[in-house]
Amino acid sequence: MKLQRFALALAGVGMLAATAAAGPATAAVRSNPTPAIAHSAEGNLKTTPNTKLASAGCLQDVGFNTPTPGINDVLVTPAKPPRGEWFGEFKFVGTRLNTTWYGVLTDTHFYYHSLFVQGGTLYRGVTYFDTDNARPTYARIGSGWTSFTQLVTSNYAITAPNRSYLYGLSTNGSLYRYAASGATFRALGHFPGFEGFKAMTVISETPTYDTLLMTTKAGALWTVRIPAAASTKPILKLVRSTGFAAYESLAARECGVKGGTLVTGFDNDTDSAYQYAMSKFNGSATAVTSYGRVTGGTIPGTGIFSITGHWNQLIGE
Repeated sequence: MKLQRFALALAGVGMLAATAAAGPATAAVRSNPTPAIAHSAEGNLKTTPNTKLASAGCLQDVGFNTPTPGINDVLVTPAKPPRGEWFGEFKFVGTRLNTTWYGVLTDTHFYYHSLFVQGGTLYRGVTYFDTDNARPTYARIGSGWTSFTQLVTSNYAITAPNRSYLYGLSTNGSLYRYAASGATFRALGHFPGFEGFKAMTVISETPTYDTLLMTTKAGALWTVRIPAAASTKPILKLVRSTGFAAYESLAARECGVKGGTLVTGFDNDTDSAYQYAMSKFNGSATAVTSYGRVTGGTIPGTGIFSITGHWNQLIGE
């Protein structure tokens, strides 16, 4: 029970105070889920706070929702072209938006915590992986999320004070931020001026700021540094002016000791993913290497999200 409360506390954050647990529609479980999401040995999960990153052999674990409905993932090995390894899905609920899945490994459990939106309602999910079973659990947070087209979370867990933020891009052209407070989020206001933006992911999590990587509908790629101070405005830097219009969602993973980042973009029109390697972000001086389309299969969902460890920190900018 203590472990479960801890897991829910990590994931149980939202715009509204948590209400009594109420599962979303069509919950289900699949026996014998195949790797990689069910196995921490793929190099994507740290079990203790650690800022040391792999210098080679980086793998990016990219999750996606499926029409079943379910959750599946693909392990992407950087190459030209990038090599994708697809795995069997397990049943989940239908989702419109998913945030990063954070893995936690304890002496007794291996589980992921995340947030997702079904329709206009935000839920928290904790999925336990036993020897031969995936056990998703759900708790309703609240309604009012219909206008959001993108949701991402940051998770700074290295030193005290730890913090978790939720960022939402709304159809009204504003970027909203919420801070974890116990089992809920408290609103920290919003930033106008994001009418032309389309997809986003988190690339940096530090004690004093988060950085989002965002695309525009016209195809530009920007970094958006958001200081932790609630009243401070974001700092935007243009990385590329064209080339990224096709992507409806993004996923990022740290790679290399110098702050490199693997970024995968998802094109919903073709059910395909494209991977990039990017140096430490520094505006237009950022080195961007396109690896091309991920081979080995397609992604039949509506969006992708990162799968990582709770202690893995992004240091891309």
